[in-house]
Amino acid sequence: MTEPRRRATVVDVALEAGVSRGTVSRYVNGGHYVSSEARQAIEAAIRKVGYTPNTAARSLVRQRTQAVGFIVHEPHSVFLEDPNIGVIMLGANAALSAHDYQMVCLIVDSERDTDRVSRYLSGGFVDGAIVVSARDRDPILSVIERLGLPAAFVGHPPGITAPFIGIDNRGASAAITRRLMQTGRRRIGMIAAALDRDSGADRLAGFREALGIAYDPELVVPVPLYSFNDGADGMRTLLERAPDIDGVVAASDAVAAGAMQTLHEAGRSIPGDVGLVGFDDSSWATRTTPLLSTVHQPAEGLGRSAADAVLEQIRTGDTTAGGLVLDTPIVWRESA
Repeated sequence: MTEPRRRATVVDVALEAGVSRGTVSRYVNGGHYVSSEARQAIEAAIRKVGYTPNTAARSLVRQRTQAVGFIVHEPHSVFLEDPNIGVIMLGANAALSAHDYQMVCLIVDSERDTDRVSRYLSGGFVDGAIVVSARDRDPILSVIERLGLPAAFVGHPPGITAPFIGIDNRGASAAITRRLMQTGRRRIGMIAAALDRDSGADRLAGFREALGIAYDPELVVPVPLYSFNDGADGMRTLLERAPDIDGVVAASDAVAAGAMQTLHEAGRSIPGDVGLVGFDDSSWATRTTPLLSTVHQPAEGLGRSAADAVLEQIRTGDTTAGGLVLDTPIVWRESA
């Protein structure tokens, strides 16, 4: 009977490459202090002998898990409905995968989830964390700070000390509101979602800033989530309060799509009777009739940049706070 082929080892690679075992180990565990000549010889030897690193053993030696948590603080319904979250996640996964890291998705939808995820992080099962949709005074933040866990936030919740990757929600909201005003709209309202986090609060602040003295608090309807149903409900409330409304800023594309359905049901033409704009430039924006004017949020870039920030912290041990703000151009279509 044929014996199974013996798995190639670091020793086999060292003999083939003509370098020491220690040099091969340094290369396999990160490539630090290995000359370019030795690196080329080792890479050629690895291909020839068929060596595959033992990731589990490397993790034990380096006291690393080769995993990063992707924490989403949203209800399950929004997680499935919001295409932005999925694109952010794919961007982060691509960056992590390129560095041989596994992404672990953790959804926080209740106090029980918060406790479970907090215990998981405290157990040392991940080397770092990417946090999406964190709330003000979110208990997950205190756990990350207590552990000194390498982390990056998508968005910039108040009081965080970790690096963040975000956009200028306030400035972008003000810009698209002004663009809507330039179309001649005079009674402009907002369906303001997710005011318990920085993105929602900043988008409302930008809306108010753009309107100035024309701002009317009665034309602002707060809704809990960036969701289609909340947009539909919020639009009904706006129409009840102001039947003569002729412009609407929605806090997200999903909210705008829900608002558009309500306007169609009420017999209002878009943009003839009501100009409508959203925020995100997600797939919602190209599924509506008419197509939605919106703010482009670089979701994939947010995910990639957040992952890169966490990996850099893992590599250097430096968790000093810092931030990166990505551009958000307006995408003008037919809805306004």
